[in-house]
Amino acid sequence: MLQEFKVFIAKGNVLDLAVGVVIGAAFGKITTSLVEDIINPVLGLLIGGVDFTQLKIVLKEAVGETPEVAIKYGNFIQVLIQFMIIAWVIFLVVKLANRLRLSQPAKE
Repeated sequence: MLQEFKVFIAKGNVLDLAVGVVIGAAFGKITTSLVEDIINPVLGLLIGGVDFTQLKIVLKEAVGETPEVAIKYGNFIQVLIQFMIIAWVIFLVVKLANRLRLSQPAKE
């Protein structure tokens, strides 16, 4: 069973997937920083100095130990911007990979 596991791990697809996951996690952190530290402050300035991530609709105020109930749409917009950036970069990478694949001569 250990030998089968070694063969499974040594296959290129598993190693490629592992590398992709690690790079994807790192890219996610970079994108989060880009949105939180660069894009959101600029957007906040454009909409009147509002802290973009703190935008919310309070449904019920906090009372004593009971926390407030709110729809945090500013945080949602931030996550949406992060998603759009990641999706755009993935689109560009796939488009580049397809172009490179098509430009290579066919293997027989």
